[in-house]
Amino acid sequence: MSMHNAALGRWAVAACFFVNGFMIGSWAPQIPLVASRFGLSETALGLLILVFGSGAVLAMPLCGYLIGRLGSRAVLRVAGVVCALSFAGLAVAVEVWQLVAALIFFGAFLGAMDIAMNSNAVAVERSLRRAVMSSSHGFWSLGGFVGAGVGGLIIERFGHMTHIGLVVAFAFVVILAALPFLIVENKPEAAPVSGRRRGLPRNPLVYLTGVVALLCMLPEGAVLDWAALYMRQEMGAGIAQASLAYTAFSGTMAVMRFAGDRLRNRLGAVKTLRYSGMVATIGMLGAGLAPSPLIAIAAFALAGLGIANMVPIVFSAAGNQPGLSPGAGMSVATTIGYSGMLLAPSLVGFVAERTGFAPIFIAFAIMLAIVLSMANLVRSADTIAAQPAA
Repeated sequence: MSMHNAALGRWAVAACFFVNGFMIGSWAPQIPLVASRFGLSETALGLLILVFGSGAVLAMPLCGYLIGRLGSRAVLRVAGVVCALSFAGLAVAVEVWQLVAALIFFGAFLGAMDIAMNSNAVAVERSLRRAVMSSSHGFWSLGGFVGAGVGGLIIERFGHMTHIGLVVAFAFVVILAALPFLIVENKPEAAPVSGRRRGLPRNPLVYLTGVVALLCMLPEGAVLDWAALYMRQEMGAGIAQASLAYTAFSGTMAVMRFAGDRLRNRLGAVKTLRYSGMVATIGMLGAGLAPSPLIAIAAFALAGLGIANMVPIVFSAAGNQPGLSPGAGMSVATTIGYSGMLLAPSLVGFVAERTGFAPIFIAFAIMLAIVLSMANLVRSADTIAAQPAA
């Protein structure tokens, strides 16, 4: 494959990351509205977010299998288009069961798109022979930043229906523009590798990598789903200021992720993960202990700087496990990681009704400190160049 195609493919997959983040970011300002529209308590809202997540987690292993058979490009093309359109379901829903159905569907295609684009990014890394995973995730955060930031303003000005229409139209156009340029792995891996015939991968490292991914993603999920509510209820912030928490978090995350590949190529994955973990722990702790909305926003911004490169490094490590196809390694790690990211928020809602959010953010700081101590597990992320090219 020519370098030119691979370079175009890198931008195409980046566009997919951007749209995926944008869709999730656009969902964030809709959450408090959904709560008031359907009169939901924090526990009920937590269950709803769980439903959204369960769609994604159910889609992921199946998607890993399909990538093994069909290649990541084919799966990404379908998932991307359907994902963009499925956001419209949130507007159509008038009863809770319809909302549940719309969320499962939206979640499933977000999840499918997620695994496909991450596997495709590993293929791009292999053909370019350098790290692009962090900056790909940077586009995802940038999407989240734009989605949440613009979303809050549009909803305040024009209402939630207009917002949903604009989100769908924008995402659909970007996806259609990117699809023709995605690169394809030379051949889908032989069937046994996809993890069906031989059962699950035997290498215990893959599962450990999944657990590390989980510990990095829990805080990210909690900030996405609950930071706005924490700011409104416990800090007394307005709608626009409340959505600033996630906006600041994903904004610093994006900036740091664009620097991440360079950092990682210089320091190596293990050191990068260690330093990132320190910053993230301090930021999360600050968010839990903050006396005012502004300080909380600054702390979330700091947490974003730290968490930024933790997930991409772990995903890269999973996609580069010796003796496993990227799709197989990726789908194990992402399924473990996301199932936690999705289970946790509902648990957070349940606990928050009893304790408030502050102790929860402090608990997440402790989790990030644990990851920091397990940094040696991501050594395989440094072996991109040693892996066979796509």
